[in-house]
Amino acid sequence: MILVIGATGNVGRQVLSQLHAMGTADVRALVLPRAAASARVPNGIGVAVGSLDAPDGLAEALTGIETVFLVWPFLSTRGAPAVLEAIARNARRLVYLSSIGVDGRPEERDDPIFKLHAGMERLIEESGLPRTVLRADTIASNTLSWADQIRATGVVRGPLTAPTAVIDPRDIAAVAVRTLTDDTHLGSTYRLTGPRTISRPEQVLAIGAAIDRELRFEEVPVQDSRAQMLADGRPPALVDALLSAAENRSASTLVTSTVADLTGRPPRSFQQWARDHHESFR
Repeated sequence: MILVIGATGNVGRQVLSQLHAMGTADVRALVLPRAAASARVPNGIGVAVGSLDAPDGLAEALTGIETVFLVWPFLSTRGAPAVLEAIARNARRLVYLSSIGVDGRPEERDDPIFKLHAGMERLIEESGLPRTVLRADTIASNTLSWADQIRATGVVRGPLTAPTAVIDPRDIAAVAVRTLTDDTHLGSTYRLTGPRTISRPEQVLAIGAAIDRELRFEEVPVQDSRAQMLADGRPPALVDALLSAAENRSASTLVTSTVADLTGRPPRSFQQWARDHHESFR
């Protein structure tokens, strides 16, 4: 039996649907208590209610589980050892969604997101859980946060980050499904990217083409963005995490063949993702 932690997120939903589509019989989705009534999962997928904030309450969700897919939703590793201990008491292997920036360039190692995932990988290794690690590049669904700006003004305003090989959540999920259902991937760490690097302005243009509307990207200095986010009441740690890409990450030319190697099909382009999700921006 497989437990999907992060089942209502952009990647977790795809993991559930792809496991369901391939006929995997025993799958369970972990959902937060506040989302239990509204959680939409495919027919035949079990639902367990629990929170990573309360690992003592995960016993029922983990009963009978052999394999766990884990997305860690917090900005620190506080509480992770207790969660991993609870998983290790029941499961015999773990697939963890990490970041491609782990073990990256020295100048990027202070990036809060990369540091978080590096810390989680260390804790997983120390737990002794047999594991597979999926280090994903920038996820295409992150651009859904632009939808309000696009609908209201047609202009996406924000800091300019270095281009990366943005990856479709469906392709991350396809690799996750392979590793969740095949023991031969135990001990492996895979770097997952899209088919080519793409900048933020190019992503905005691709969304514009998908909705047949002229859009543009307008760069905002990082310090101006930080001041506005703090004034809006966002926690400083969250602001640092959201702006870290613009401050710390350098241009990347990394494109891997991992998606094609493990799934037998090439990764989708960002343009394809935008076309398939055009209604989210209208």
